[in-house]
Amino acid sequence: MGTQRTDRPGDERAEPRGPGSGYRAGFACLVGRPNAGKSTLTNALVGQKVAITSSKPQTTRHTIRGVATTSTAQLILVDTPGLHKPRTLLGERLNDLVRETLLEVDVVGFCLPADQRIGPGDAFIARELEELRSVRRRPVVAIATKADTVDRERLAEHLITIDRLGDWEAIIPCSAVSGDQVEEVRDVLASYLPESPQLYPDGVLTDEPEAIMIAELVREAALEGVRDELPHSLAVVVEEMVPREGRPADNPLLDVRVNVFVERPSQKAIVIGRGGSRLREVGTNARKAIEALLGQRVYLDLHVKVAKDWQRDPKQLQRLGF
Repeated sequence: MGTQRTDRPGDERAEPRGPGSGYRAGFACLVGRPNAGKSTLTNALVGQKVAITSSKPQTTRHTIRGVATTSTAQLILVDTPGLHKPRTLLGERLNDLVRETLLEVDVVGFCLPADQRIGPGDAFIARELEELRSVRRRPVVAIATKADTVDRERLAEHLITIDRLGDWEAIIPCSAVSGDQVEEVRDVLASYLPESPQLYPDGVLTDEPEAIMIAELVREAALEGVRDELPHSLAVVVEEMVPREGRPADNPLLDVRVNVFVERPSQKAIVIGRGGSRLREVGTNARKAIEALLGQRVYLDLHVKVAKDWQRDPKQLQRLGF
């Protein structure tokens, strides 16, 4: 268990990557209000899924590092929860997590989805970023995500509004779904990184622990097609990951036991579904994603439990990894 790798053609390069070579490497943070397309853009920049995505807000709860390596730069992406006006202790902790991350990165990408009007939430984040700059100078690139969802006239209006919102180093539209201008976003962000040798070897896509990624994949599967209030109440913890004994070396099986926590019995019924049908669907979809991540067969054992009002309970938040 450890760092996720991929060995793709072209990963082995002969270009010099040390000091004085002009090579750049460092950290970038994507921020934005919930459901601004940050996780989808992270996956597109890296070229493989390293962050969970969902149409529901508050999908991301952990900072996920994705590593995008080219012949001229290595961009290490830190995907954060969406900054928002918190209503619970969990919300406050997620906002604190974002602010801590902003102080540690080299460049910030502010994601503003083209299919949504600039609103109070965006203005709130713009003020936070301006305050950050007054404390510690950090370049901010404004990224108009989901550019494929609107026509040219609407996109032009959106870009003008973004320009009026703050003083950005650059403004760039892109579509993570179609891939349009994703490379340009990567290159613009990388241009603000310091000169440095590579920080991760070729082929490394993320340093996120596999247990965390598995929990995120289960939560992603559980979020699909449920009521709006459920995502905020859903937490997933991997209890154990154990190789099945007695399996042949060329056909291993990994037993993965996962607990899905909700806050009320009525929510437990939603996750399980009639006769367990929904939980079986969640298990099937999550298992496929986990097997793709690990590259081996998995037996996924899901259990749904009630942890009453866990979002407001400091002890339960700590137990669930927040």
